[in-house]
Amino acid sequence: MYAPQDDTLLLSEALEDEPFPAGGRVLDVGTGSGALALAAARRGGEVTAVDVSRRAVAGVRLNALLHGVRVRAVRGDLFDPVRGEAFDLITSNPPYVPTPPGGTRGRPREARAWDAGDDGRLVVDRICREAPELLRPGGVLLMVHSALSGPATSVEQLRAAGLKASVTLRRHVAFGPVLRDRVNWLRHRGMISPEQARAEREELVVVRAERPV
Repeated sequence: MYAPQDDTLLLSEALEDEPFPAGGRVLDVGTGSGALALAAARRGGEVTAVDVSRRAVAGVRLNALLHGVRVRAVRGDLFDPVRGEAFDLITSNPPYVPTPPGGTRGRPREARAWDAGDDGRLVVDRICREAPELLRPGGVLLMVHSALSGPATSVEQLRAAGLKASVTLRRHVAFGPVLRDRVNWLRHRGMISPEQARAEREELVVVRAERPV
């Protein structure tokens, strides 16, 4: 299960700034620890949290109970458990780390929380394709990922789906252990510059997309 880190904190800030109606339906996809789901529930949202991990789903249910909020936590692959439903707000902190051939050796269960194909878009592309049809008119998608994973592509795909999309938050943070292990591979791919490799810092972004009323 993915513990909350800088990306979760940045997405939490975006969530705090996002108005949604009392009782509004919120979907947190790839919920992990459930930090975003609980934050939305504390604001009065009717929250559904989805994760492929059984441990994550169990953890969210327990955390919701301990914090005295209601969260519907279900196990499934991205949007599969909520097909046919509609939401006022969708949040997602998906796997987005560019991954060399063979992925992360020795810890495949943990690595599925961050490994996302050679361009980091294995899951992000699916969200851009599938989230728009689950948004109500006026509904909003908030998604965080690394600038290494192509924010412009995310914005372009969401606009092509008929949404108003842009990057609304940015923050530079230190590389975590996974990216530090991949510095040489990322440089070889041309995904980071020598200067960025030496600094060991990446930019995180929040992409906001709204379905027109």
